[in-house]
Amino acid sequence: MNKKLFFKLLIIPLLSAIVVVFAYKMIFSQQENSVPPLAEQTEKETPPAKTPKYVRGIHLTAWVASSKKLRAKFEKLIDETEINCVVIDIKENDGQVYVPGYKPADTYGATLNMIPDIKTYLAHLKSKNIYTVARIVVFKDNLAPRKNMDMAVKTSAGELWKDRKGLTWLDPYSKAAWEYNIGLAEHAADLGFEEVQFDYIRFPSDGQTRECRYSQKHSSLTTSVALVDFLKFANERLRNKGINTSIDVFGLTTTVTHGMGIGQKMIEMSEHIDFVSPMVYPSHYAKGEYGIVNPNLNPYKTVYTSIKGAKRSMGKNSIKLRPWLQDFSLGAHYGPKQVRAQIQACYDNDIGDWLLWNPRCVYTHGALKDNYNENNYEKLSSTQAAAELYPASKESVSKQKLVLSSETAKTTQSAVAQEVSLSTKTTETQDIKKSTNTSTVKKSTKTKTSKKKPATKTKKF
Repeated sequence: MNKKLFFKLLIIPLLSAIVVVFAYKMIFSQQENSVPPLAEQTEKETPPAKTPKYVRGIHLTAWVASSKKLRAKFEKLIDETEINCVVIDIKENDGQVYVPGYKPADTYGATLNMIPDIKTYLAHLKSKNIYTVARIVVFKDNLAPRKNMDMAVKTSAGELWKDRKGLTWLDPYSKAAWEYNIGLAEHAADLGFEEVQFDYIRFPSDGQTRECRYSQKHSSLTTSVALVDFLKFANERLRNKGINTSIDVFGLTTTVTHGMGIGQKMIEMSEHIDFVSPMVYPSHYAKGEYGIVNPNLNPYKTVYTSIKGAKRSMGKNSIKLRPWLQDFSLGAHYGPKQVRAQIQACYDNDIGDWLLWNPRCVYTHGALKDNYNENNYEKLSSTQAAAELYPASKESVSKQKLVLSSETAKTTQSAVAQEVSLSTKTTETQDIKKSTNTSTVKKSTKTKTSKKKPATKTKKF
């Protein structure tokens, strides 16, 4: 074949093809270098921490969590029963921060290093499959506002506003106040907590609230918006830490649609957190609430009605419900039957999660089932069966009232209702001095729950 013809027919097309392939590869390579992989382009949302199938927990004060002796006693309770979660106070309403290493708290003189070995303790709890929650009181704070008035609720005279007990509050509109508490929540995640629970996520309710002055225009609408915005901001930050978020709200939020004067609208707030814990303590409802003559003497019906209302209003988000239940006596004696009645009221609403609150951390062993029950629950066959098993108590209301400790006392729902004219006048619970001795375990004969009548002696933890 003629060389020129050979070059034309074979070599030139071959060279052209090589050039095209090379150019294509260069262009594709440049695109690969300039555009990151899809996984890097899209900011992935960090999944929240893994939780037990049903979270069933108890509250521990920092004083209890700091004592190795008391830790061991509560671990025994957890080992023997369906309890699988502890909620530990790391910031209380006096403003004190109980864990080390948070510099803003150090600056405000708020650090009281009650639990110096918190990292080791949390690692130990998690090794036993115990879910760990850090409780942070947010806007009720008697220390930070005194050090930084820019983030404090003030009076019309520009001075620090104080509630009935003389305690100061952080301004819920203040971004600096947000940052202070969310920074502590992030620190809790770094310490090893799997969830942060925000308490006192609300505006002040007791005292001369008409004198309150905030950093922006204040109304019933702006209060709710501020709290929701805080939770949005907190959730964005904390999800990057791989930690769950939850909130405590008043029990009445399950059945009312307004903010009760404190900004708490449970439906809106629950959109931006993983779990919500309404405090449905029967002792905190006014007589006649829900048509119940004395809610405190009818724990099953009170809690059942409250949780039913929450499920109806929350819809699909009702899976986030994890109510606080009453394991203390206030106005009426609460033992195994009364505590278990509240738990059963949750189950009969298909809510398998719950937390027990006792300000002195004295829990009723006889109200709890064995540990193999922690991943299941049984519903009663009907409301009639429930009424027969957990009838309203006929006992007279005890004159002996449980006095709640100052570091853990919560303003009663009835007190809030009084402020916003929702129910009849009630009195707020009193205080006692902080003491490690209040967080003790009562010694008595151990009794196990059964279908028979509970034993008269009850073991308390």
